[in-house]
Amino acid sequence: MARQLRLALLVVWIVLFSGCSAVTTPTPTTAPVTSNLSGIKDYLLGQTRALVTATADLQTASNRYYDLAQATNFDYASLWQNQQREVIAALNAAREAWITASPIYEKMEGIVAGTPALAQFDVDLDAGAAGSEDPENAVSFDLVLPDGRTLPKPGNLFGVTESTLWGTDPAFAAPVSADWNGDGTIEFGETLPDANVLKASADLLAQMANDLDSTAQNWTPTESDAFTALVVMVPTMSEYFASWRDSRFVLGDASTQRDFNVISRLADIQDILSGLEVVYAQVRPRVEAVDPAQAEQIATGLRDLRAFVADIYTQERNGRRFSPEEADTLGAEAQNRATAITGQISQMAGALGVTLAE
Repeated sequence: MARQLRLALLVVWIVLFSGCSAVTTPTPTTAPVTSNLSGIKDYLLGQTRALVTATADLQTASNRYYDLAQATNFDYASLWQNQQREVIAALNAAREAWITASPIYEKMEGIVAGTPALAQFDVDLDAGAAGSEDPENAVSFDLVLPDGRTLPKPGNLFGVTESTLWGTDPAFAAPVSADWNGDGTIEFGETLPDANVLKASADLLAQMANDLDSTAQNWTPTESDAFTALVVMVPTMSEYFASWRDSRFVLGDASTQRDFNVISRLADIQDILSGLEVVYAQVRPRVEAVDPAQAEQIATGLRDLRAFVADIYTQERNGRRFSPEEADTLGAEAQNRATAITGQISQMAGALGVTLAE
């Protein structure tokens, strides 16, 4: 979901929360406390550097597959018939790198997506739609392929690389059946990617990871950045649970969603919340100077929300398949919790005189 829509929903949620809340805004009773926000930047840089490494590994493996395909003049039937072992090795390496890279980004998404100076990276890396599906919330780039084709605004790069590697978007797949394990059945993930799409998207993902790292190095977080990231990103539970509901983790083979099918959104949510807890820890001393009880309540709320999601994820990992209706019910509970936390954070920002970015 684009940041503009998140902000619009935020206004509605805070208004609703404020209308139901009888809590009055406290006023500071102690000397001002200065926030030390270096921990936010340190955390972000730790993730951006790890992402640079992981996306470089993805790029290397994807280029290895591209080289194999190019050597056959992109005759995928011949490629599969004569070099199955090499093809599978290259694609497995690319998949492993992707599975490493994606959670690294999720751990910093709360900061990146919630900070105006960084938010476009989130659109292009992980949240932006394809221009053909949602022009208003589409990515900013066209994907230029090595063979000269251009895919106009194809969707975010993690989504494009995932759907290319695992075959969830037929437009990004090679026109050949590939029974990886030879059991006579084409199962999820048994696919050959279009090598041009894979190379172009992996190359651009690696480039953008480097660009994000460079931008993060030159970024200095402010209190406005920190509180804005919290109030924009905490109340996004319904968005993420809806994506989980529509994925293979809930719908199985009936899912038509092209991304978020390899790593459960429940894992992503925990990673996002863990990053937001880092952000809150840096501004908590300021909140405690105004209202120590509220400061603890916010920290507990964030921790409990992450534990709530972790419990659902544990059940899923242990083999439970939730129904779409159950996913909606759980998503509503998570959203209610997140909305309450967001109202408290917004209230504290107001008490501290911190302006939230638009």
